[in-house]
Amino acid sequence: MKSVVVTGSSTGIGWGIAKVLIGKGFRVFGSVRKAEDGERLRKEFGPNFVPLYFDVTDAAAVAKGADQVAAALGGEMLSGLVNNAGIAVAGPLLYVKIDEFRHQIEVNLTGQLIVTQAFAPLLGADRSRKGEPGRIVMISSVGGKNASPFVGPYNASKFALEGLSESLRRELMLFGIDVIIVAPGSVATPIWDKAEKLDLAQYDNTPYMKPLATVKDFMLGLGRKGYPPEKLGEAVYTALTVAKPKTRYQVSPQPVLDFLQVALPKRLVDRVVARQVGLKRT
Repeated sequence: MKSVVVTGSSTGIGWGIAKVLIGKGFRVFGSVRKAEDGERLRKEFGPNFVPLYFDVTDAAAVAKGADQVAAALGGEMLSGLVNNAGIAVAGPLLYVKIDEFRHQIEVNLTGQLIVTQAFAPLLGADRSRKGEPGRIVMISSVGGKNASPFVGPYNASKFALEGLSESLRRELMLFGIDVIIVAPGSVATPIWDKAEKLDLAQYDNTPYMKPLATVKDFMLGLGRKGYPPEKLGEAVYTALTVAKPKTRYQVSPQPVLDFLQVALPKRLVDRVVARQVGLKRT
């Protein structure tokens, strides 16, 4: 049985990935931060789900999780690592709290490298292991290529993750470990319930209050119409198993809009976005 580690598996995209992979016959080691989430998922998914308890920013806890997986594998190779865990910090960049910005980068970027370094030996960096080298799937975002107003911290983390992934893919060719990006658009997950409760009051006395409310409503609408998490699970399964994977899979319910935002001249997109959300200078 092939084994895969999926970080951030308690809800949302990580849950959808674990569900699909287990359904395809994989054993999934899924990271969660709470014991109750681990038990809930073990009951839901059965014996082929094994919880790992760590926060991706805690290097010691991640190393302990890697040791647990190594013991379960014996001398065999880990087939895949899916770096999915992440958060989204929103707000205008002129006013967002620097501690929140740092936390965004720490979780979505530094944490991915912490996890990758810990599990790379099991994927093939340790050449004494038996089997074919594994693959790393990085969960980025359409926001890793096109940045929107008021989610600058999140976009910064995903743009950086794309660059990290490209460098890593080339460096790990030495070991035969492939690195593939899966970039979702809007996905119907509980994150949108959190977004709906986002308190914008702290920006009341800034010029951004009205555009912020417009963008929030627009994003909530997109999220509620997003793909189910299992759709991302299918894309990850493809990235892990197809003979010749692409370097990047974009999975979005708005492919034409996403394409135009990247393909059209940036100044034109700037003007369109500014007009839509009320960011034109008055």
